[in-house]
Amino acid sequence: MHVRLGALVVGAAVLAAGCAGADNADPDPASPAATAAVPGEDSTQPTSTPSAAIVTPTTPAPSVTAAVLMDPRETGQLRNFLGYEFPPAPQVPTGPLSPAAADQLDFIWSKLRTGGLDGAEVSRLAESGDARLAWILSDLLRFVRPGDIFNGAVSAFEALTGAVLADDPVALRSPWQSLTDHLIAWDLPAFDGYADYKGRLFTLIEPDWQPFFEDTDADIDWRLVSWGGVLIDARDFGDPRPCPLGCIPALDDPGVTEAEGGSWYPDDGIVFAVVIGDEARAYPRHIMEIHEMVNDELGGRRIGMPYCTLCGSAQVYFTDDVPDGVEMPVLRTSGLLSRSNKVMYDLVTKSVFDTFTGRAVSGPLRQQGVVLPQATVVTTTWGDWKAAHPGTTIVAQGGGVGRVYPSNPLGGRDDHGPIFPVGDVDERLGVQDQVFGVVLDDGTPAAFPVEAAAAALRAGEAVELSGVELRLDGGGVRAIDADGDEITGHQAFWFAWSQFMADTLLWER
Repeated sequence: MHVRLGALVVGAAVLAAGCAGADNADPDPASPAATAAVPGEDSTQPTSTPSAAIVTPTTPAPSVTAAVLMDPRETGQLRNFLGYEFPPAPQVPTGPLSPAAADQLDFIWSKLRTGGLDGAEVSRLAESGDARLAWILSDLLRFVRPGDIFNGAVSAFEALTGAVLADDPVALRSPWQSLTDHLIAWDLPAFDGYADYKGRLFTLIEPDWQPFFEDTDADIDWRLVSWGGVLIDARDFGDPRPCPLGCIPALDDPGVTEAEGGSWYPDDGIVFAVVIGDEARAYPRHIMEIHEMVNDELGGRRIGMPYCTLCGSAQVYFTDDVPDGVEMPVLRTSGLLSRSNKVMYDLVTKSVFDTFTGRAVSGPLRQQGVVLPQATVVTTTWGDWKAAHPGTTIVAQGGGVGRVYPSNPLGGRDDHGPIFPVGDVDERLGVQDQVFGVVLDDGTPAAFPVEAAAAALRAGEAVELSGVELRLDGGGVRAIDADGDEITGHQAFWFAWSQFMADTLLWER
């Protein structure tokens, strides 16, 4: 039985689909008008199976190689994706909260359960002078609509930090996003015991998140974790039914068809394509936008493919490559986000994974040191992919579950930049420029702007950076090293790659 947060409900409950166009979708989940309390993410593994499909030039090509090593954020001028420059971070104390602040926070938390909380009680947190409480204000704002409590939280934030949200254009759409962007950009410390308060709040919304908070040694930065707008996908493996209260439902062992039977999908439709062993498969983007997670078998291997629509990143993990005695993970979407990246977890052990790296960061799999190896994902069109891989399969029209998928589930949701907090950005590229990213053997990340790199390759130029060379494959790109072995990689929005892969090298044409 789900216990729901009744004290913060204003009007009808809304489940905003934060990560995708799920069954209970809202086109702008970061908007406070669409955000109400519901009643009731180690380096990437650089090895994979080489693909014979990599297109190799038959004649030597001129080399195009350049690295931009300086991250503009190193200058100390931190800006968000709309160019707003964050003010200096406030000074904060160390150690535990003052007794008065702790008492006020406990009072507020008691009101969350019993009802009767008002904005004045929230705004009193500013009397502590402890700016670390701004993280709590961010958490509260995520679960309330504009009104008394919302205004009290914003007032307390501005009093504690000196920031004026009205100065930030992001706040016109979402004061919560703007407020949280400030905290991330400042890397503001949290107070001792913050994760406990956060867990008590979040599990009022979704009790099934409780296991995530129980590992006190979890390698999770709870400051960066926010609600994605949907509840956890805790359905059993293979269950085709939607979650009764709303989730982003994983697709397990989807139905597939040969390339000829894939004529239902337009040639210019985007696919996320994978080659494992001697098998190739294409996953249509519009299906992935609904499910955001697939557990499948390809090339005799078990794989899991998370697709974070907010980060523009589809990745493939080998879920059968785990230590002896560890049951094979079943990947699911938690309904939580970490700096706009989906938080995936294992249905079997309730362990959380860093979605970008495949490293278990909580639970039994963290204790076992599990890091799931990756395979390369090629983002291309169905027409180009099947021309290059005529033996490919493609997910069937109904996904094997008889579902009808809209052609554009997101409806332009991300057209105006990130809709969840990402903090400051690396301005070397546009936040939603697509890059193909890899991690070198020494742990150094490198990124290639896809459009420019593909254009160079089509022009017969070589695209190289720090021993990594790109090759065309069915209209998309792959990476190889100096020995011709594949380096695992995938595409992502620049803001996502650069924030999760700090100090990344960047290729320029």
